[in-house]
Amino acid sequence: MSTARCAFYLRVSTDAQTVDVQRPDLDRLATARDFSVVATYEETASGAKARPRLDALIADARRGHFDVVCVWALDRIGRSMAGNIATVLELDRLGVRVVSVREDWLDTAGPVRSLLLAIFSWVAEQERARLVERTRAGIAAARRRGAQIGRRRRYVDVDRARALLDDGQSFRAVAKMLEVGVATLHRALERVPKTSPAADPSGPGNSTSGGAP
Repeated sequence: MSTARCAFYLRVSTDAQTVDVQRPDLDRLATARDFSVVATYEETASGAKARPRLDALIADARRGHFDVVCVWALDRIGRSMAGNIATVLELDRLGVRVVSVREDWLDTAGPVRSLLLAIFSWVAEQERARLVERTRAGIAAARRRGAQIGRRRRYVDVDRARALLDDGQSFRAVAKMLEVGVATLHRALERVPKTSPAADPSGPGNSTSGGAP
């Protein structure tokens, strides 16, 4: 019996994470199954976003480049039930098995496998939904405490901006001189009308802050 050709698919959600955590387990799995590793696809992307390396893996599967895909866990393929099932079943259709370090039941055959795939994908999806809920609850609690959420507004010297615009400078040129975005400059000028005290050089508060560029 010939050695099965294997591809690794490793994915992390953010640049702060690393696929190095997944690789040793995949190496041990390939060694234990006597797989020959012929390709590795590494991805840094949220499961909800486009995944070009997974797309490349499926394209290569269609070309018959390997017989098995090894993943660390089913949720590394995707984070929605429909997406996980569609990907695994598409690889099945192409004659490519999916083997997981954490879900050894993926290696089983017959109708039980399809049922288990649907169940465990649903569980992974529910875990992600709970994580999103906890994150939103934490942000809401932080806002109630008065914590700053997101980037702080950029400071914009509105008086100087108006003087430069009155002198004939373009919005783009003024934004560049003030080191802010054009949209930030527009928003800052809209928040402080020209007739307001803040726009009067002789009055207090002759500058304001604009939104993030």
